Amino acid sequence: MGETPRLVDEWQLVPDVWNAVRADVDDHPEEPGRFILAGSAVPADDATRHTGSLRVTRLRMRPMSLAESGHSSRAVSLGDLFAGGGASAADPGLRIWDLAERIVVGGWPALQSRNPADAMVATAGYLDETCRVDLGRLDGPRHDPGNVERVLRSLARNTATEASARTIAADVGGADGAGAVDYHTVIAYVRALARLFVVEDLPAWPPALRSRGVLRSSPTRHFVDPSLAAAALGAGPDRLLADPETLGLLFESLVIRDLRVYGQVVGATVSHYRENTGAEADAILQLRDGRWAGIEVKLGQADVDAGARSLLRVAGNVDPSRHGAPVFLAVITGWGYAYRRPDGVHVVPIGTLGP
Repeated sequence: MGETPRLVDEWQLVPDVWNAVRADVDDHPEEPGRFILAGSAVPADDATRHTGSLRVTRLRMRPMSLAESGHSSRAVSLGDLFAGGGASAADPGLRIWDLAERIVVGGWPALQSRNPADAMVATAGYLDETCRVDLGRLDGPRHDPGNVERVLRSLARNTATEASARTIAADVGGADGAGAVDYHTVIAYVRALARLFVVEDLPAWPPALRSRGVLRSSPTRHFVDPSLAAAALGAGPDRLLADPETLGLLFESLVIRDLRVYGQVVGATVSHYRENTGAEADAILQLRDGRWAGIEVKLGQADVDAGARSLLRVAGNVDPSRHGAPVFLAVITGWGYAYRRPDGVHVVPIGTLGP
């Protein structure tokens, strides 16, 4: 009872709330927006077995993007690019140290004023609680906290790759296999971590091709925020700067996080594209009407040409009679100016991008 809208937080801990809200909504059809149900985990399927169709709208809440945390000028709009606009903006001033810091601090509102060391204490504590407590609240088989922690570290090492459950299981076991877990256990852990909004794999885009290439269907591994991968690895900004390969992979994960946020605003899904021929796009954004765009992520300017070539191969391989030509192609980088290349591919520093 009380004024509306009424917020019920962590409602999944008392699943009967769902049916009570559904009944109340049916009793007051003339009053939309009476309830907000918020939760930090996806409830078991039977908790929502009574349909919420035409009664409940689901909205995925995500960590803050760089545009929301004030680290992007928003000079290049994703919506404008889909509307046929171009990319043109001054260097936003982010440098490689700034990006490493943003990766470690992440998009958590409560950590924005913290230094990276303090932020890592918080995110590492969050992962520890996930391993010890949160997984235990989910329905299903019991989870060994030590094994979950090792799986998290392996997922962090394999961020932005297509590492299979078997690969992760082998990585967890180490060279001597002393800590081995079955790959079926890895699959169960990843599903549980997804229900807790800790990991969110990026699915493959399955377009019709006019080339002879074979599409790879494996998802790419991502945490919901790159700070969780950094925490699982125990990697602060200095360590990331000393390991350019890991920094590049976590930068890609940061870009995917922001694209998911901005895509949600403009109504676009985010997936990835990989062919066995080597043609790839780190992200494919597709609107509800079928229009699509391809994006490659390259931390440094030296790799922009390679990213653009890959995107043009993708555009040439996708059957335009089935999917149309891409609305735009873009290489998202860590720094520099935003501009359009002579081949039509946009170059967009992440610090200029917004919805």
